[in-house]
Formats: sequence, structure tokens, C-alpha cells
Amino acid sequence: MTIQRPSWVTVDVDAVAHNVRLLIERAAPAVVCAVVKSDGYGHGAVDVSRAALAAGATWLAVAIPDEVIELREAGIDAPILVLDEPDDWDAVVAHDLRATVFSEPGITALAAAARNRGRVVPVHLKVDTGMHRIGVAPSEVVARAKAVLGAPELVLEGVSTHCPVADEPGNPFTDAQADRFDAVLTDLRAAGIDPPIVHAANSAATLLHPRLRHDLVRCGIAVYGLDPSPEVAGTVPLRPALSWTARVSNVAVVPAGDAVSYGLRRPLAIDSVIATVPVGYADGMPRRLSDFEVFVRGKRRPIAGTITMDRFMVDCGTDEIAVGDEVELLGEHVTVAEWAAYLDTIVYEITCGISPRVPRVHGSVVEAPLDRRQAGVDEGGVRPRERP
Repeated sequence: MTIQRPSWVTVDVDAVAHNVRLLIERAAPAVVCAVVKSDGYGHGAVDVSRAALAAGATWLAVAIPDEVIELREAGIDAPILVLDEPDDWDAVVAHDLRATVFSEPGITALAAAARNRGRVVPVHLKVDTGMHRIGVAPSEVVARAKAVLGAPELVLEGVSTHCPVADEPGNPFTDAQADRFDAVLTDLRAAGIDPPIVHAANSAATLLHPRLRHDLVRCGIAVYGLDPSPEVAGTVPLRPALSWTARVSNVAVVPAGDAVSYGLRRPLAIDSVIATVPVGYADGMPRRLSDFEVFVRGKRRPIAGTITMDRFMVDCGTDEIAVGDEVELLGEHVTVAEWAAYLDTIVYEITCGISPRVPRVHGSVVEAPLDRRQAGVDEGGVRPRERP
């Protein structure tokens, strides 16, 4: 690929594959669903999906049906789960998706959309076990499951929940939540309802909470080689997949006493080489990083002045810098985790916040796709399990 702009994100798909293999090993016998919403957390959903599936993931997940279109157009035919009830139920049916449902209106609307297209849609019933974002209350799960079973256009394929504090190893809520979910499963089975796929674990729960792995784990941030939280760091040797590089577009010597960029806030102590980099907050480099550092010519160097919409400047002191020199914004020497800590946010927000106008460059997937029959999984991508 030819770089059209002097700033680009490189995504190492071999790192994605490495991370997925680690998660498969950690989760076994559960299978891995790679979450590729928000354009693969800013990494590029199509290439990440191909790498994850080639490494042995058997499912994908997205937030909204629109995120599926490019995957299907790219020839990706793996099972794809939509993680919320969408506004457009017809798109769920048209693109052969697994649907998350939890509300009575959602079940009715999905059944109607499936009937209109003459399809049968696999459904995953979402249970609210304490996060209170979306989901059916535990006391209403059996009735809601019966509503799904009562619609001939729908198949109750799965039941799920989500973990809000699995990335806090000492928080007792996760075990309490697991107890609550187990009670829901017991109620369903007592009513003669036994969905073939049970899933609850996100990346953190996959790494830390074996009892939440069930049949399938939904891994997002760990697929990309980033730890769900600092407390989880080092649980397994993940490899970050993303780096962000730019090229110096201008070099000037600014005299001592002068300042750089909007506000002219920091006068220079000495005559300094100032390198301009054609990246700004419109590209996803937050303005709040104006006191941070980047890596140029073997050194971390301070940003000089306020980051602007399309550019920022670097104080290179008295060192020789040339137009065209590479600048590492994120990568080996300046990490996503560092940005997140400095900005008092999470790594998810950093990678998702890199603008689409920054080109993504992907490596090639070198491994052949895993034969699902050799992996012992069925057509829906889930290994058979013994029931209690």
C-alpha cells in the first residue's frame, strides 16, 4: 500500500493472531468471539477479523448492523453477533446475523423482520445481572425466553450477560454476578429451556475468571494486545498490534524567548530546533497531550506548545532533525497505556479515537484458517458441552 498522507497507523495482524491464540488457550474449551466493533477498535475491522479467524476465533461481534456490511462484502461468513438491539432489525436479517434481544418490542420487531424475509434468525437473550445498561431482569428471563421460543421465526441460540468490573481483580461483585447468572441458567433449565450457547466473559473475565467462560468468550481489547486495565497487565503476554507514525513536515530554529503554537504558552529557554508534525486533534491526537512526548531520532522529545487541529510541534533542542524523519506517536517507545494513564482514560478510547482520515496499513496473514472440524466445533462455531 502506498502511503498517501505523512501520518499512518500500522496494524500488525500477526500480533492479532498471537493474541487470539493466547485467548483460545486461556478460554478452552470455550471458543473465542473476537469483538470488532468500532472498526476493530480503530485497527481496521476487516483485516483484524481475517487475522482473528485465521488464528482460530470462530465468532465475531459488532455493536450495530452497519458495522457488518464491509465484513460481509469482504467475504467473511463467520457467525457475527450484534451486541445490542438495533434500530434496523431488517439489516440483522438481511446480513445473516445473530441477534441480541432483551425487550418484548425487540423480539416482536425481529420476528416480523424475519417473517418478511422468510428467514429464521438465531437469537441471544441478554440478561442484566447488575451492570444496568441493557438486558432483561433475572426475574423476567424465563418469560422472555418463552416469548422467543413462541416465535417460529426465531431460535433461542444463546443467553448472555456482561461483566462491568471483571478488570478489577479484588472486586467481589464479579463473583456475585456469576452467582446471579448461574441462578438464571438454573431457572431456565428448570423450565425446560437450555440454550446451546452461554456466554458472559469479556477480555478481563476470560483472563481472570474461569467460571465465567462458559461456552464462548467475547474478547475485545485483548485481541488488539492491550490489557483491559493496569491491574490485569501481564496476565498473559499480549502483543500490542497498533503503532502510529508520522513524518516531520517542517524544521525551523526558533530563538530563545519565543514560544510556539496557539497561546504562546511556553517560551523556549534556548535557541531550539522545532519540528512540525502534520497530525492534530482532528486525527485523534488529543489536545490534552500538549505537555506530553513523542519519539524522534532515538529520543523521547517534548511537544512544543499546544496541539492544533492538523499539526503539532516538537522541541528537539539542539539536535539535528530533517524533514521526512519518522516520529513515533504510539508504538514501542510511547505506548497506548501511557497515553491512557496521562489522559486519565482507558486504552479503548485511545485507539477508537484515531480518526479514519489516518490511513491504516496492515501486515499479511500468513497462517491458514483453522479447520473448524479439526477444532471440534459445530457449524455455529461452538464445541459441544456436557450439560449438568
